[in-house]
Parts: sequence; C-alpha cells; structure tokens
Amino acid sequence: MFRGIAASQGIAIGRAHIVKKEVEVRGFSVENTEKEIKRLDKAINAAKEEVVIIKENSANTIGQENAEIFEAHLMILEDEEFINAIKNKINDEKINAEYAVKLVVDEFVQIFLNMDNQYFKERASDVRDIGNRIINILSEKSSNSIANVREKCIVVADDLTPSETAQMNKDLVLGMATNLGGKTSHAAIIARTLEIPAVLGLGHITDNVNEGDMLILDGNEGVIIINPSQEEIEKYESIQKKMEEEKNELLKFRDLRIVDKNGKRIEVAANIGGTSEVDIALKYGAEGIGLFRSEFLYMDRDNLPTEDEQFEAYKYVLERMGEKAVIIRTLDIGGDKNLPYLSMEHEQNPFLGLRAVRLCLARKDIFKTQLRALLRASVYGNLRIMFPMISGLEELLEAKKILKEVEDELRAEGIEVGKYEVGIMIEIPSAAIISDILAKEVDFFSIGTNDLIQYTLAVDRMNQNVSYLYNPSHEAILRLIKMVIDNAHREGKWVGMCGEMAADLSMTKTLLEMGLDEYSVTPPMILRVRKELNSIL
Repeated sequence: MFRGIAASQGIAIGRAHIVKKEVEVRGFSVENTEKEIKRLDKAINAAKEEVVIIKENSANTIGQENAEIFEAHLMILEDEEFINAIKNKINDEKINAEYAVKLVVDEFVQIFLNMDNQYFKERASDVRDIGNRIINILSEKSSNSIANVREKCIVVADDLTPSETAQMNKDLVLGMATNLGGKTSHAAIIARTLEIPAVLGLGHITDNVNEGDMLILDGNEGVIIINPSQEEIEKYESIQKKMEEEKNELLKFRDLRIVDKNGKRIEVAANIGGTSEVDIALKYGAEGIGLFRSEFLYMDRDNLPTEDEQFEAYKYVLERMGEKAVIIRTLDIGGDKNLPYLSMEHEQNPFLGLRAVRLCLARKDIFKTQLRALLRASVYGNLRIMFPMISGLEELLEAKKILKEVEDELRAEGIEVGKYEVGIMIEIPSAAIISDILAKEVDFFSIGTNDLIQYTLAVDRMNQNVSYLYNPSHEAILRLIKMVIDNAHREGKWVGMCGEMAADLSMTKTLLEMGLDEYSVTPPMILRVRKELNSIL
C-alpha cells in the first residue's frame, strides 16, 4: 500500500497505464531510403490527424481557447525545416526513419534549450512531444500519452501538467496517480472538476507499478494498492457503490436554497477555469460563479488572447449563467503559473514577486485589454470583477482608477457598459488586517484561503516537506477570516470564500457561524456543501 495526497475524491479500480514522456528508439542501416521517407510522410500525416482529434476533444473538456495549445503542435508537424532535416538525415546517413526523427528532435530540442528566451526554451517540450508521437506511429506502438488512452485505466505518471490533465478522457481515465503534485496544484483542481479520483505526491509510484498492474486508487484517503487481493477489491467495490448511491442521493439538494434562521440566504457557487465548465456548474445547481479563473485564457498558448477572444469567453459565461452572478478574477499569473511568451524575469521568490494584480499594474497594456473585454461583456449578465492579491489600499485604488479610465474610454467610443460590481480577493494577511479600510472601496470580498494560509503560516503549499504545517483550522487563520467578515459586514458588504477551505466540510459550520455569505467550490462539491449547510441549519 502506498500513501500520497488525497487530491480528488472517489474510488478507482482498474489496470495501470504508465505515462512515460520518453520513448526508446533503435537505429539501424537501411538500403531503401525512399521507402523510409514514404513511411515518414505517412506517419506525419497520421500524427496530424491525432493532434486534430486531441484538439477537438480538448475543446469539449477545457474550452476552445485552452485547446489552442495543440495548434503549436500542428505547426511543428508542418514545419518544412523540421521535416526536411529528418528526410536529409535518412538520405545522408541511410538510417531508419524512427532513428532519424529521434536525432533531429534531439538537435532541435538542444537548440531551443540553449536559447536565452524562456518562451523558446519551453518550446523544446513541444518538439519532444511531437517527436515521440511520430516515432510511436512509425514503430506501430500505441502512444502511452494521456491523450491517446483508448481503454479504461488508471493513469500513473511522474507528474501531469494542467493541459495534460485537461486532455484526459474522463470516460476512460478512471483515476490518476503521480509521484509529484499537491492538493492545490492545478492538475488536482482540474481532476476534481472532472470528477476523476486522484492521489498525488506519491514519491516513487512509477518505480513500483508496472503497465497493466491491477490498482485500487482511493482518492478519499490518498491510498494506492497494487495488485490487490480479491477481498480488497470487493471491499473497495462496496465503498464505490456506496459513494455512487450517495451521489445520487445528493441530487435532491440540487435546487435547495439555504436560508439561515435570520432569513439570510447562504449561497453555494462554483469555481471554474474555463468556459466548458459552466455547464458542469449548472448541472450541480450552482447559484453563481464564485470564481472564474481568467488566467486559463492566457495559459498554454503562444501569445496573449485578444480583446475579442476574451470578450467572447466572458460573454458566453455571463449569458449561460443568466441573472446569476459571475465573479471573474482578473489575470492572476506568476507564482506557479507562468506565461513563457511574456519572457517574465526569473525571480528568487516568485510567489512573493511580480504576480497577479502587481503584474497587471506593471503591464497596463495587458490589464486594460482584459478590462475592456470584461466591461464590454458586462451588458450580457451579472458581472462582478475581482482583483487578486491586493496587499494594500494603494494597489486597490490604482486598479480601480484604471478600470474607470477604461470605462470612460469605452463610453467615449460609444460602446455600452452594463452594471457591474468590484471586489477583491483577500489572500494576503495585510489585506485581511486592513479589511476595514478596503471594505469602504469595494462591493465584496472573496477570501482565497489557499494563499492566505500559505502566507500567514509561511508554508509553501507545494512543498511536501512542510505540508503538515498547512493547517486551515490554525487559530491565526480563523481570526483573520472572522476579522474580514466582520469588517465587511460593518460596511454592508458581503463576503464569499473561493479557496479550498470552502469545500472542507469539517469547516462548514465554523465558517457559517462566522457569518460567511457565500461558499464557492468545485462543481462536484456544491451538493455536498449544500447538504452540510442544510444539516446545520
């Protein structure tokens, strides 16, 4: 039995599929180079078809804008310099196509890695990914990448990027187990959104599991059992069945609205990371979008999204949610979320560096483009704009000043701007401490507990060596939350919570007693939180 971090609830029982990002290639001499080049052309065309399918499937799971990352892969497959280099290698050295691809890919990867520009360094992984895909097709081996999973399995990998997680076919991927990763990593967040059980941070699980091994993955307790006994399988099948029954039972809370004894409505909203997740939120009866992570519009692509691209995404979410409120967080990049194409300077402490609203205030061109898109979309629904990582009054006033400038510019251009509210995330202790001052300048607060806990307790939430110190119920955290709620209520403002703590059922009652107005959680957790609230009131 192996223990890791219980990152996404649920039980999975199935065969292991090991995801390796490198493939072994054997080189040998060939006489008929023309035949090898024909094989190469055929493989490249097949690779293009695979990428197109992956792109289309990803559009359904993570949204069209995020699926554009695969456009870069198609461009590599159509790059004449890349393809001719492989063909020349076959002709000049009279070697098999697989080996020629490997040699050329290695050369291109090294060239990219030697570049100073961080964006081009990142492109090395795309070239390697494409090279592996072509080699797998040439050698008639089924690729073991996540995107090419063809039968039900539990994915076992060293680590998974957010885009890899988003590529998973949730009908086939029963669960995911990785050596690295934590509960608040984006891979974990996406796994919870897609309702895929996950155990992360297992250390060396890839060294202990073989392809095809039977696994039990317990995403509730963070446990992996390799080649379990029949008795163990029956035990977990029983738990699985019970959870399924509970899930069906929870559906009766879908349309239940929670009102406390004073007649105050307690809302349960959804956290989402892409337009495609809106329907999942509605499926579980979300009373609003408590957090739309707009940074996903900027990630895993080669350039900044245009104003029109952003406008269409915001408009879609607002229209789908109708009269329900949609809180869209302005660009929250930096820390563990990087945009290679911005060539962001390396920082010693990126979580304390130029990120979130700090980056937006430094790059007003990027900020104003997003604000224009948001305000243009405001006429299509109930928009609430939220600034992340505010640490003091000056930052908030500067952000509001730019927002007003953008609004004035739009109106001067004859573009209609609808009603909207302005709020901030409370995720830095300084903001919590001066929340009495900040509350006078906003319409609402949303408490981001992941970072608030990290910064208050000085615990890197991604560092497994100190993860035991990451404690949501620490007295310091509870005092800060109570202070924020009280200060907001004194000014007649409401307070939501969009951090992981909002989904922690052991904290639901405590937060309710503190006066929290809104819980915003991953869509699958909406019904559980609503049930818990209903049982308390």
